[in-house]
Amino acid sequence: MKGVLLSIILLPGTVIVLVPSFLLYTSSVFFRVEITFPGNAIGLVASFFFFVFGVTLVGTTIHLFIRDGKGTLALWAPPRALVVKGPYRYVRNPMIIGVLCILVGEALLAWSVILALWTLIFFAANTLYFPLIEEPKLRKRFGKEFDDYARSVPRWIPRLTPWE
Repeated sequence: MKGVLLSIILLPGTVIVLVPSFLLYTSSVFFRVEITFPGNAIGLVASFFFFVFGVTLVGTTIHLFIRDGKGTLALWAPPRALVVKGPYRYVRNPMIIGVLCILVGEALLAWSVILALWTLIFFAANTLYFPLIEEPKLRKRFGKEFDDYARSVPRWIPRLTPWE
């Protein structure tokens, strides 16, 4: 359990808490950018929706990694089984989509361009990382099982129907 908590703190925790906090702090100190909140209910509701949806998706995928994958999201203790249940039946990277939703929620709540840019940078980095690094490792570890899954389930835009 200690390894699971450490992986959550180090990985999504860094992306959704430490980096945004650092960016908001440095932009306010060095560039005198004020943190404001959306002036309307639509912005607040959208922020809340993205944040809650993202936290739910990240929580669900972490739970599936532990329960079905017999591992964690950390590189030092990856899942031993390919996880293809729950949201993974619709899209290959629901955990990252959840993190992106949290980041969008934070950017909307703080009404922050710098957090919106961080969200885009994080997405761009993952768009490169998955096909170049993560997926070759998954192919090596899970072989044909991953190949079949990757052919049927899209990387970023969810399927309309679950993959069987």
